[in-house]
Amino acid sequence: MRAWSLIRVYSIAVYMFMFAPIAVVLLLAFNASQFGGFPIKGFSFRWFVRLYDNAAIMRAFRTSLELGLLTSVLATTLGILACLALARYRIPGRDWITTLLISPVLVPETVLAVGLLLFLRWLAIPQSFLLLVVGHTILALPFVVLVVQARLVGIRKDYEEAARSLGANPFQTFWSVTLPLLLPAVFAGALFAFTVSFDNITATIFWRPAGLETVPTQIFGMLRNSISPEINALGFVMIVITVGVPLMAGGVARYFARKRQ
Repeated sequence: MRAWSLIRVYSIAVYMFMFAPIAVVLLLAFNASQFGGFPIKGFSFRWFVRLYDNAAIMRAFRTSLELGLLTSVLATTLGILACLALARYRIPGRDWITTLLISPVLVPETVLAVGLLLFLRWLAIPQSFLLLVVGHTILALPFVVLVVQARLVGIRKDYEEAARSLGANPFQTFWSVTLPLLLPAVFAGALFAFTVSFDNITATIFWRPAGLETVPTQIFGMLRNSISPEINALGFVMIVITVGVPLMAGGVARYFARKRQ
């Protein structure tokens, strides 16, 4: 019993150490004082107002949203098509193709970012927003493939074969039978892709063109100059998005699961 008690205490201490910085950011975002520190001098929304009035931050926020949405759409579409081909058809070298699709997770992000940048420089392709979309799609695609493929393997082929026997063509079978059964995994994969893109900073620094900022790179640039209370407010917003959106997606996925029962 003493050993289990020590394990519990150790686990609680580890979690407190991991989440304490997040709690500090959440608290200091509402600090009325201009100088972040404890004890908090008062409760205020002034830094959120300043954040909204900051044109550079709002521009970076819109860029991150557009980039995340485009990455989510492209990675989810490509992931669904790849999983359908790998799970429903006999393709030579299927295991190698699967490994290739998930390899961006295995390669250090810095190495992947530098490699893609050098390859595009060799092709004389300049850095652009399109490069960011392509690069983020490469980073997010493995997460979509892993989630969707795990769900697709569990779907019996009998449903699709029954639809085909009733006269449905392959597209109708996918749209009416396969996709509704895949919806929870599709939502999860799309949200994974969005959060991977929205939070990314390492690869974005290499791929972004001059003058284009996302929220993480904007925070990084602000930290190099000075520690402004607006950074805490911006961190609060990012935490709400990256944590709240997946929770909402989980609720939607459970709704679809109950609806099919």
